[in-house]
Amino acid sequence: MPHPTGVAVPFVVVIPAKEEATRIAATIRGVRRIPGVGEIVVVDDGSSDSTARIAAGAGAEVVRLTRNHGKADALMSGLGRMAGLQRVGRVDPGAAVLFVDADLADSATEVGALVGPVLRGEADLTIATLPPQRSAGGGRGLVVGLARRGIEELTGWSPVQPLSGMRCLSPAARAAATPFARGWGVEVGMTIDVLEAGLVVREIPCDLHHRVTGADWRGQLHRAAQYRDVALALAVRRLRLGSQRHSHRP
Repeated sequence: MPHPTGVAVPFVVVIPAKEEATRIAATIRGVRRIPGVGEIVVVDDGSSDSTARIAAGAGAEVVRLTRNHGKADALMSGLGRMAGLQRVGRVDPGAAVLFVDADLADSATEVGALVGPVLRGEADLTIATLPPQRSAGGGRGLVVGLARRGIEELTGWSPVQPLSGMRCLSPAARAAATPFARGWGVEVGMTIDVLEAGLVVREIPCDLHHRVTGADWRGQLHRAAQYRDVALALAVRRLRLGSQRHSHRP
């Protein structure tokens, strides 16, 4: 069914957000400048600030989670709202979905580079690679290294930025990747699941800038949680793939 404007919506944007009151409006404005954008769904993942109110004021469809569920559940909640919009005819049944981090502000427009290859059928999953950020982060690359090695071990493909959250998925990729791996393991699990389904994954450079995680205790806790969730996503997929290979033995 057509969108109320009379034009079928080629893709939907889902933005998971927590405590992003200072940036969410600029991120929504940036995304809205991408040609062909339809519905924009912001999932407020238990924020204590005015993220949800500001996002609604900027014209986004808002899903409000009363407590923090983590990134994977926030993205699944966004897909749930997308399915609801499809049922009432506001979103085309074959629409792609574009995941965008909430802290990109005006640079979010650049995520549009991910959409074309998916809509043209050249890729099922496109992943943004980012340039060096304006301020240095506090990490040492341990989580990135774990993610990259694990993806390469299980699929043979070595990504440049395995943890990039800016991604566009075709309906086939969405079906292959859901339900998502828990928490911060969502990107690694998604990449492996889409590749294991025989679909095409491409990394695309995008001039994006976001708030980096610092070296203070909060930053260290964040990286520890990332490491835990990435390791779990990889362990689950090693077990699954090992079981599949064992069952196929003569």
